[in-house]
Amino acid sequence: MKTRKLYIAALVAICMGLFSCHSVSRLDVEEEIDLSGRWNDVDSKLTAESMIAQVLEDAWLADHMRAKNEKPVVIVGFVKNKSHEHIEAETFMKDIEKSFITSKKVRLVQGGEKREQIRGERADQQTNASASTMKRFGLEHGADYMMQGAINTIVDTYKKKKVSYYQVDLELTNMETNEIVWIGDKKIKKYIKN
Repeated sequence: MKTRKLYIAALVAICMGLFSCHSVSRLDVEEEIDLSGRWNDVDSKLTAESMIAQVLEDAWLADHMRAKNEKPVVIVGFVKNKSHEHIEAETFMKDIEKSFITSKKVRLVQGGEKREQIRGERADQQTNASASTMKRFGLEHGADYMMQGAINTIVDTYKKKKVSYYQVDLELTNMETNEIVWIGDKKIKKYIKN
């Protein structure tokens, strides 16, 4: 009898766990919510907005236009995460890339794995596409500049208090001369109390 009661209690507990109610709400993506104090979507958005304003208004762009009389071509390289937590840099870097295109001030070329996929497709077309639709090799735009960067953090903790400081640094390097022509940064500091 006692075993049967334990069995029924365990079964009820399992069913309650399986069918427990939880709530999901759709939120406005502009709403700022910071639950954990770690890097989040708001930090990514603030970083993108700051970097876009800096890179599109800095002197490097006017200098390039004056010297070459054409829009610069930029390739986005790697943003190294040196922080203490997982930060996906692609979320704010995609916003920056999009701003290059929509501003019509900067041309953007594909880099990394995506560029290799495109080159692979172009190679495949050489034998599998008709001569009239096949895309030729050697016509890619060479980048004038490469954007790269790093994410660093400093964390200070004492008892149940913590301050997390994030610094995102991006730089633009002239591909021909290796000269750094622009450096931008975004700093975010958070106070977390448990």
